[in-house]
Amino acid sequence: MGGLESKALDAPEEERTFPNGSVGNVSVGGTTIGKFTFQPGWRWSESVKPIVNTDSCQNHHQGVVVAGRMHIVADDGSEIDIGAGEAYNIPPGHDAWIVGDEPFVGYEFKSAAGYAKPS
Repeated sequence: MGGLESKALDAPEEERTFPNGSVGNVSVGGTTIGKFTFQPGWRWSESVKPIVNTDSCQNHHQGVVVAGRMHIVADDGSEIDIGAGEAYNIPPGHDAWIVGDEPFVGYEFKSAAGYAKPS
């Protein structure tokens, strides 16, 4: 078991950028936590799909939205909007895009380590 630890999410140890977005990661207590920032116009199938080469996003996302809104469509056709102040769980197999003119900022605890890495 590790000791007390704190790291600033605004000073990532690792950062990945892609069209209209970025993910900045820190590791604490053996867990990678990511700050996901997506600008208006970001869409997974246009911004990240060319990097990972899968038909839909295969990451399992769990996190909290602190700003903006996102629309998610699962491969099974189900849909949901998530927004500021909400916790979310998004299983693998989906597309997503930003809704409105406000940047999306979310903190993720499950998929940050592997998000937007080439497969």
